[in-house]
Amino acid sequence: MQEVGSGRTDERPIRLGGALVTLVEPHRGHEVAYNRWYERDHFYAGCMIGGWTLSGARYVATRDLKALRYPADSPVALDPQAGSFLALYWVLAGKFGDWIRWGSEQVRWLHEQDRMFPHRDHVHTLMYKFRRAYEQPDGVPVELALDHRSPYVVLVIGEPGPDTSLDEVDAWFDQRGLLGVVGAELTAVPLPGDVAPGVRADSAENRFCQLWFVDDDLPAVWAERFAPLGREFSAAGLGELVLVAPLRATVPGTDTYTDQLW
Repeated sequence: MQEVGSGRTDERPIRLGGALVTLVEPHRGHEVAYNRWYERDHFYAGCMIGGWTLSGARYVATRDLKALRYPADSPVALDPQAGSFLALYWVLAGKFGDWIRWGSEQVRWLHEQDRMFPHRDHVHTLMYKFRRAYEQPDGVPVELALDHRSPYVVLVIGEPGPDTSLDEVDAWFDQRGLLGVVGAELTAVPLPGDVAPGVRADSAENRFCQLWFVDDDLPAVWAERFAPLGREFSAAGLGELVLVAPLRATVPGTDTYTDQLW
């Protein structure tokens, strides 16, 4: 057998171990300044320069996409209009604990250097362990999902019922087929005790998080693929989807979409 590292593409020595999912709302009037600070400083200084970071990407919820969000009384996004920017970071398997410790120290240092942006609120910021991928055979691997640069992502956060296992959740989604070119399912990791000021995770212990990367025109397929998810998940007796939120990819180096948030 040919050894790993000798050019085989059927082996996957680079594996996704965890992710940082951070949904943030800039204060009105500060959206351009926030966007520039985040992409020109914090995206790199807060995460990408850290060891074991595989990739990162940013997405934005414009007003037309916020109108598709549900439920309206989500315990994750208390204000349906909040959570305009989503940043995602993939971390190498086996190094997630090291990465979390580095991140805590790095953010503390950035605060000391006055390099944090005060005019924003964390809607949902949490570290997640990677649980499983939803992939096509020989399709986009989940490890490449952020680098694939899909134009849309749909954030799905769910709470299984008291008698529902994540295996049952997985089986239900498997029966539906792929909702995007690739999907990732994650489970929450408790935030460290020295979490950055203002971070609001609002995470129940039993919640799962899915990220569906969509290459199709999302508004055109929303009614078929995503709009029924919450109702049908609940009707199946599996629990509740507490946030289903579509976002589109930002255009790095520009302020595109900052005038379309509300």
